[in-house]
Amino acid sequence: MSKYLLWVTLICCWLPLFDAFPKKEDHSGEEALRIMSYNIRNGRGMDDVADLDRVAAAIQRVDPDVVAVQEVDSVTRRSGGTDVLRKLADEVSMCSTYASAISFDGGKYGVGVLSKEKPLAFHSVPLPGREEERVLLWVEFEDYIFCCTHLSLTPEDQMLSLPILRKEAAKARKPLFLAGDWNACPDSPLIGDIQRDFQLLSDTDQLTFPASEPDRCLDYIAGYSKGGHSFNVRSAWVPGESVASDHRPVVVEVTF
Repeated sequence: MSKYLLWVTLICCWLPLFDAFPKKEDHSGEEALRIMSYNIRNGRGMDDVADLDRVAAAIQRVDPDVVAVQEVDSVTRRSGGTDVLRKLADEVSMCSTYASAISFDGGKYGVGVLSKEKPLAFHSVPLPGREEERVLLWVEFEDYIFCCTHLSLTPEDQMLSLPILRKEAAKARKPLFLAGDWNACPDSPLIGDIQRDFQLLSDTDQLTFPASEPDRCLDYIAGYSKGGHSFNVRSAWVPGESVASDHRPVVVEVTF
């Protein structure tokens, strides 16, 4: 057999294997979305060492489609002039979308989204925070909208953020997800009130803070249900990463 025919034969044999590794699907054939939310404390771990490689490794182990990332520096002196979200995106081979909440230490500080899919559009919306200003990052993809936020430590400002979150969610013409560190426990007024419009997808019985020995849940993933969309949670878990940040990440796999 000639070398040419040999290569053609090998290629034809290998082509079907590309379909042997499908996207995440449930039993009905629907594509599932794996969502992660992670307050990374700018890469500073429980050992007080700043190490973005550990954060990247925690993300890679989950292999999410999209990640809401909180407490992220952009070219600050603290981070040595590094664009932290872009560096993480390069390490995990994802797209990065950033929203600044405040100016800080010669650069910016805020939240971001990492995604396997390139966004169609994005914008940010200011949120109240008397200890520091907060922001909502809205990112649109072909089939859904993904929002990331890090809510105020002050319960009053958390509640003042709710009408803004509802207003933004009501604009969506696609399924919308909201994820982040909301700085509120499951029995708080915020979590009780937000469930009038949002379906909690993450498991609030699984604790996320502090990462070394979690004793409370502060991190959430939700879907906007008032818009008529329904969400089916295939699985929800908190990976056991106890060092890379002061929060553990939270993950859900959902069809919609």
